[in-house]
Amino acid sequence: MATVCATGPIFTGVPLASPMGVRVGTCGFPEVRARLFRDLDVVEVQQSFYQPPRAETVARWRAEAPADFAFSLKVWQLITHPPSSPTYRRLKRPLTPEERRLCGGFQLNGLTLEAWRTMVELAEVARAVALVCQTPASFRPEAENLARLRRFFTRVPRGDWKIVFEPRGEAWTPAILRSLLAELDLVHGVDPFLTAPLSREWHYFRLHGRPAYHYDYRYTDADLAALRDKLPAGEVMVMFNNVHMAADARRFKRLLASGENA
Repeated sequence: MATVCATGPIFTGVPLASPMGVRVGTCGFPEVRARLFRDLDVVEVQQSFYQPPRAETVARWRAEAPADFAFSLKVWQLITHPPSSPTYRRLKRPLTPEERRLCGGFQLNGLTLEAWRTMVELAEVARAVALVCQTPASFRPEAENLARLRRFFTRVPRGDWKIVFEPRGEAWTPAILRSLLAELDLVHGVDPFLTAPLSREWHYFRLHGRPAYHYDYRYTDADLAALRDKLPAGEVMVMFNNVHMAADARRFKRLLASGENA
């Protein structure tokens, strides 16, 4: 289905390449785009987290990719992360002291609303299937943070894309997350080797290496077979986010196509 907006249509029902309802891709562009567009199903744009690219750049990516290729975008760090995060070094313009007080933790103010509007514009240009909100371990499920999440996601434009929420840290227990995801209509962003997915029908896996966040890890054949067995019913986005992401994504696609062991 397409929803017509002032800047063009937003497509939410991009046909899946696999009869299993699984899309396999990478978090970022680890190699030339043409190869990824040829071999994989989806890319999660990472530049949008550090310093959003120009809309013209995203439009070029969309034009280069096959019509059934999907994009998701990682939401700008101004919304999710405190300015003490080292990732802020990649901003093109240093923030003023006042701007720094307004950043991070899903605060709702003029600066974060403008950052969200930037994400909306890029999502429309990319015809994105999802916006991905990943939070640092310092963002814990305390009363103030839960209130901020509720206020933010009930006030900002939601479009027709999925909103993925990937919190980090053991404090985010299934009991806390399950009700929050349902209340705010969020998709559980999850590494299935760490915890079971809590969403229904539409799932978003982000694979960060093993043990957790060892990004130089290369997934073994046994790992990929185990991952295949963890796939839930419904539509699943399987996003590799390790150093060997492109190679591992291709291996996983071959495994799914073969129906055999890795």
